[in-house]
Amino acid sequence: MSTEADHAAAVVAVACSGGRDSIALLHATASAARDVPGLAVVALHVHHGLSLQADAWQAHVDDCCRRWADAGLPVRTLTRRVVCVDDGGGIEAAARRARYAALADMAREVGATLVLLAHHRRDQAETVLLQALRGGSAAGLAAMPREAWRDGLCWVRPWLDQPRRAIEAYVAHHRLVHVDDDSNDSRVHARNRLRLDVWPALQGAFPEAEANLAASARRVADAQAVAQMFALTQLKALAQGPRQLDAVAWSALPAPLRRMVLLAWWRAAGVSPEGSWVTRLSDEVPLLVARQRAGRWPGAGVTLYRGVLTLGEPCETGLEPGEAQCGRPLRPETIEAGWGAQGGVTLGDVSMPASGVLRLAGWGGALKACRVPERGVPWS
Repeated sequence: MSTEADHAAAVVAVACSGGRDSIALLHATASAARDVPGLAVVALHVHHGLSLQADAWQAHVDDCCRRWADAGLPVRTLTRRVVCVDDGGGIEAAARRARYAALADMAREVGATLVLLAHHRRDQAETVLLQALRGGSAAGLAAMPREAWRDGLCWVRPWLDQPRRAIEAYVAHHRLVHVDDDSNDSRVHARNRLRLDVWPALQGAFPEAEANLAASARRVADAQAVAQMFALTQLKALAQGPRQLDAVAWSALPAPLRRMVLLAWWRAAGVSPEGSWVTRLSDEVPLLVARQRAGRWPGAGVTLYRGVLTLGEPCETGLEPGEAQCGRPLRPETIEAGWGAQGGVTLGDVSMPASGVLRLAGWGGALKACRVPERGVPWS
């Protein structure tokens, strides 16, 4: 009697676009599976519809699987058509999200918990460079993980340490036919510009660039994993509920650890704010805590009240539902103004004195105003 787990273990899914790398990985996986009784391989193909060649790519993957199956390889194909909508992050990002969602759906449909991806060492090196050029975090510089569990599926890149030339040699040895993505020649995409214009010069000057960049990614990934584990330990001690954090104890941590714990807190709550909020809250919250103030950061969905950071609506924390400023004092009579929601100063009902100088007692400074002929604000 076979169980559901046995069924899942008997199927290996391979993401296959029809290109050189994925065709090679599919062939190698199916060839290895031939010697394992009961093991089946399913090629998961995503039809984006973004290229005029999309139908031909699907047909090529289907044809390869059909011919290999006739030759005794335990392989078949499954295709899912997706619609990619650019929501402002670029069509590449939209296609990637749609692709992984479709791959996950298809893997579950065929009963697979293991999905193989054909990224190799050159892909990893390029990812490190792109992340560095974009000012990526440690997680970004760690590039692509060799193995990751997501949505109940194990995503594995078995060739992440393999050089591109090794895959090219495999394709030539087995006389595999693959398709070429015409968009790879377009310099509109950042990775293509790197691949076409930068990489040849880089490799010419530094022949070991591919191996060394991939090695750096492994080391950063190890350091990032240790940092995350430590941050989670700290978070466990500071959490006061699923969406609350002890802001007083958190503010006492070193700034780098504050940022790591804040990111871990957000991730645990399923929230992904913009990276700038990590630095901003790490800098601003300790100042407000030291002055016993409340604050609200609408863009990050975070509220500070009575020494506790909360993810949620302001009415859940005791602040007025309509209040939209950051740094409002717990005792309004102790200060004339507070920080604005975007980092500026919110004056509220305070009128500007005739002298044009407004003392900010709680902040140890002052605002100085002068009349202008145009584009100013009302004096009172």
